[in-house]
Amino acid sequence: MTPTIRTAVAADAGAVLSLARLLATSFALDEGAFHRSYSALLAEAGARLLVAESGTQIVGYLLGFDHDTFFANGRVAWVEEIMVEESYRRQGIGESLMRELEAWARSRECRLVALATRRAAAFYHAIGYEESAVYFRKLL
Repeated sequence: MTPTIRTAVAADAGAVLSLARLLATSFALDEGAFHRSYSALLAEAGARLLVAESGTQIVGYLLGFDHDTFFANGRVAWVEEIMVEESYRRQGIGESLMRELEAWARSRECRLVALATRRAAAFYHAIGYEESAVYFRKLL
């Protein structure tokens, strides 16, 4: 069965939380903070939370944002998180999530889509992304 990509709804929170736990490596995921953020993100116009659904099971998600910039002469989209359950990888689900985010970004007149990752470089190259920068961070 080919998974369906759709906008997340409130009822998807538990499934997205389970997947987000698998993604979190820098922080211990706090369930209370997750639920507060989840509700706020669903209501935020500049945020896009997508899920991949196979039958009645959520098997992946993508959280992205768009915002204005100077460097790109307009809006850009940023992929903050993307996760596909391991047993569903290599089936085109990640690519479908990215393509849906790209379509949303185009509809909002974004000039580019970007993300930071240390994992899955081959995946991003295969779907047309190129390396562009080094990622720095400072925990606060």
